[in-house]
Amino acid sequence: MVVSRRVLFTEKAEIEMARDALTPELVYEAILNAPAIFKVLRSRNPKTKKSERLYVIKGLTFDGLAIYTKGKILKKEGIDVFYVLISSKKSTDI
Repeated sequence: MVVSRRVLFTEKAEIEMARDALTPELVYEAILNAPAIFKVLRSRNPKTKKSERLYVIKGLTFDGLAIYTKGKILKKEGIDVFYVLISSKKSTDI
């Protein structure tokens, strides 16, 4: 989904990116360069109260900038449609 740019950014992720002067391209780079998904969290969506999985990905841009992201897969009719970035900011521990 990230390769094909099927990514949605929440307002929180956009605020964090702006604070850290990150562009969507830098975030995509870090996700694509990450060696693996760092952690999978079980969560409950505050709006729908449904259980969901959140994926924590820590990666580096080509220039070595460490970026932390947390997101979920948005499904429509059982098909993975978008990767929704809930959090996206500079990281200090990669």
